[in-house]
Amino acid sequence: MRVMDNEICYPAKEYLTIHKLFATRADLHRTVYTHAKVKAVELMLVDALLKANDYLQISSCSLDPAEFWKLDDTLLKTIEIADSKKLQESRDIIRRIRRRDLYQFCNEYAVPKDKIEHFKDIAPQDIICCQAAGGVQLKEEDVAVSNVKIDLTRGRDNPIESINFFKDYDSDKKFSISDDRISCLLPTCYQDRIVRVYAKKPELVEAISEAFENLQLKMYGVKKQVHETPEKKKRRRFLSSAGFLNRSVVQQLEMEAVNSIVCHSVWRL
Repeated sequence: MRVMDNEICYPAKEYLTIHKLFATRADLHRTVYTHAKVKAVELMLVDALLKANDYLQISSCSLDPAEFWKLDDTLLKTIEIADSKKLQESRDIIRRIRRRDLYQFCNEYAVPKDKIEHFKDIAPQDIICCQAAGGVQLKEEDVAVSNVKIDLTRGRDNPIESINFFKDYDSDKKFSISDDRISCLLPTCYQDRIVRVYAKKPELVEAISEAFENLQLKMYGVKKQVHETPEKKKRRRFLSSAGFLNRSVVQQLEMEAVNSIVCHSVWRL
């Protein structure tokens, strides 16, 4: 690496290494930063903060640097321990995150390559409009949508086109390199658009999944998702009440165990 005409340039032999740098970044975004569970927590945090905003005036802090820097993770604890009923909905969401009771991921699809340029983000209302007649009546607040965009840092363009290379350290000439002069295995599309849909209540997974499939049929004529929503997720609405009872039993047993240990310790004293 060297600076030529106030520009960082790289040895031509490192072309694939530079390309791998951008590809690895995109892969980390897909598998870690925008993982379905990560986005579920993010969506829940956004909902919790929005519901607490009127009471805590969180958004107004963005206009005052002296207050803005105070916004950190302690805000969640502030909401959790507050007594105000106005923060009850926000508290409930945060406690769901603590219990790992996240918004349920229904399904996703990748926007076709030829549709990416003119693609518009999908909103909950788009899915609600495609729900089946005669079934569960979905509301906009029942659905959460994550429109994920992953690229190599330059949208639909190849970022390496803006990078110059040099032959060796004895050369003072810089030049660009096109992909086809290096390998035929390099990608020709540099951006992904992924639409993910979540149910805020587990009993609505089946209805929302069906509406999401209807939306795909309406937009593309076929279902673009890789597979159907797992039946196990759809059945959770029948198991939710039983699951709650099971958790209650477990909690009761845990409390009895703790009391037994405490009594035993007192007896020994």
